[in-house]
Amino acid sequence: MKKRINTRFMLVASVAIILTMCFATYIFYDTYKIEVIEEMKAFAHILKDTQAFEDSNIEYQKGSFDDSDIRVTVVDSEGNVIYDSQVLSKQLDNHMRRPEIQKAVKNGESYEIRESKTLSKNTFYYAILLDNGSILRISKDVGSLINIIGNMIPYMILVAVILISVCFAVSHFLTKSILEPINKMADNINEIDNVDGYKELAPFMTTIKRQHADIIKNAMMRQEFTANVSHELKTPLTSISGYSELISSGMAEDEDVKRFAIEIHNSAKRLLTLINDIIKLSELDYMESDIYFEKVNLHEAAKKCVNSLKVNADKHNVSIEYDGEDAIIDANSDMIDELIYNLCDNAIRYNKPEGKVFISVKKDKDSVILRVQDTGIGIAKEHQVRVFERFYRVDKSRSKSTGGTGLGLAIVKHIVANLRANLILESEEGVGTTITIKFKVE
Repeated sequence: MKKRINTRFMLVASVAIILTMCFATYIFYDTYKIEVIEEMKAFAHILKDTQAFEDSNIEYQKGSFDDSDIRVTVVDSEGNVIYDSQVLSKQLDNHMRRPEIQKAVKNGESYEIRESKTLSKNTFYYAILLDNGSILRISKDVGSLINIIGNMIPYMILVAVILISVCFAVSHFLTKSILEPINKMADNINEIDNVDGYKELAPFMTTIKRQHADIIKNAMMRQEFTANVSHELKTPLTSISGYSELISSGMAEDEDVKRFAIEIHNSAKRLLTLINDIIKLSELDYMESDIYFEKVNLHEAAKKCVNSLKVNADKHNVSIEYDGEDAIIDANSDMIDELIYNLCDNAIRYNKPEGKVFISVKKDKDSVILRVQDTGIGIAKEHQVRVFERFYRVDKSRSKSTGGTGLGLAIVKHIVANLRANLILESEEGVGTTITIKFKVE
């Protein structure tokens, strides 16, 4: 990253230096042109005021400009050259078609610049109309822009090298100062609050701090989850191993073999249920971005679930009732089935003998409400915050005796979050529990 920032700094600086030099050279040349024109204009007016180039005095000017870089030409009103300081006038053709001559005749004075690509020079012309109708023209050869740049290239290269060297040192210093707080954060992620940084880094530091805290929290949760899974799997496996060893060794009496087989079967069922819940929870952790939403009739899904759980409710001596109306929501049908099943299954498991479970689906303005209410053992206030944690049980002995895994409400919480619904828990110890899920509809 440091190398990339340095490289980009140097690239920007180099481009800026080159463009600045080119622009400055152009401005200099443009200013130089204006100065040359103004100088030639002043010289032309002086020559005009001296009247030295009137017809009768021209011959006296022969040789006057031999040592000058300025060429003086006089053209009569017909365009014929009657005097030239460098060439015999008879050798020159008619100048009436020259732009500076035509403009001088029309406007009184004029200037023109003509480029010579062959000689890499520009010739500046300034023409002024004399009182006798003749035109006095002054010309001067000046190096072209390319020619001037060519002469300046060694100096420009020297200046550019110096400036780029300075920029390199400044870039190195700036890059180091910019990255220093970030490097400190990387080296002291646990003490990020003690790192001095500029205010622009504050949102970044806040995000890093929050993410770091989340990573630590998730790591602790995973560690706790792994420990809980190991413990929960160990219990039924120990039972299966113990009973099967008694049977295989012949130590069990005939009348005990059947009982041991039943215990093995129950432990295996509990193990399968636990594994299925762990797999389901793991899937919910990683499928958030891949959820397929569709139109689901919550009424039909709840009614189907209630019908499938009636046998289980009878087994626990609990009655289950349903009341609802058609209500279409955007959700995932498999998740909805899992959600309703876990809520109803929990309400049956943790109920009282001859208890009741009421399930309802109702529409309310811009939402659809699923409510599962039971007359069971209820949840004490101090436990209500944690009942949705994995493997958390209010009554561990009752949970194991009813076949609960401690993952049902954790699955419910994940499904509700993935479906962007709201969950409300209301419970009173010894009276019962009501869980309400609100699905928003458009």
